[in-house]
Amino acid sequence: MLVKGDYHPNAFLADFRNVELGLKARTAVLTALEKGDADAKKIALDKKMMYGVVMHHLKLLESRGIVQRKGSRPAIWAVTGLGQRRL
Repeated sequence: MLVKGDYHPNAFLADFRNVELGLKARTAVLTALEKGDADAKKIALDKKMMYGVVMHHLKLLESRGIVQRKGSRPAIWAVTGLGQRRL
C-alpha cells in the first residue's frame, strides 16, 4: 500500500501510471536535486541507480516542468520550483 508521505510530492505524475518503483526513483532524483544542481551521472552514482533509469525519470519530470536542463553535455539538472511543495 502506498502512502503519499513516503514519496516526494512531485514524484506523482498526472496522466501517468505511478508504480512504486517509478515513485521511488523520482523521489530519489528529486531529493538529490533539492540538495543542489547535478548531472545525471552524479545522481546515478550518489543514489546507486542506473544512469538510464535516472535519465528516463529526469525526462519525465522535465516534460512536466518540474526539473530543467541547463547547458549542453553533460547537462546540469535543476528543480524549477513548479509542482507541489512538501508540507
